[in-house]
Amino acid sequence: MTDTARARKLADRIRVVVAETLERRIKDPRLGFVTITDTRLTGDLREATVFYTVYGDETERAASAAALESAKGVLRTEVGRQTGVRFTPSLTFVADAIPDTARHLDDLLVRARQQDAEVRSVAVGKSYAGDADPYRKPGEDDDLDDLDDADDDADSEDE
Repeated sequence: MTDTARARKLADRIRVVVAETLERRIKDPRLGFVTITDTRLTGDLREATVFYTVYGDETERAASAAALESAKGVLRTEVGRQTGVRFTPSLTFVADAIPDTARHLDDLLVRARQQDAEVRSVAVGKSYAGDADPYRKPGEDDDLDDLDDADDDADSEDE
């Protein structure tokens, strides 16, 4: 196993090299607006997983995925040349799920705001079922203690 700091640095370098190579050297027309978001390396530095996002619809995503797969050899060669490691890691491209997750969370937040607004609209003009403040105050506890003491004194006199 290698040092995790070394693996993290190499993963960051691979991310930068792949992004620059896609921007400058790869001229595939299928390649859409691709953003490299993250890269993760295995502990033995043999396999790199490159996460990417594509701006566009599902057909553009599929075309970009095919373009990345066809450019994998050129990208791996460039990574090996620019990193200078003994064994160049194999590259695996994975579509990043972060944008879909963020969109789903935004939808959930909108739904929660709507439900909160419905509850507020129902609560307008309503009153509490009991007292407005159901908790005892420190001064109220003393009144109850005085009544309990009076009951205890009356019980002791009866005996």
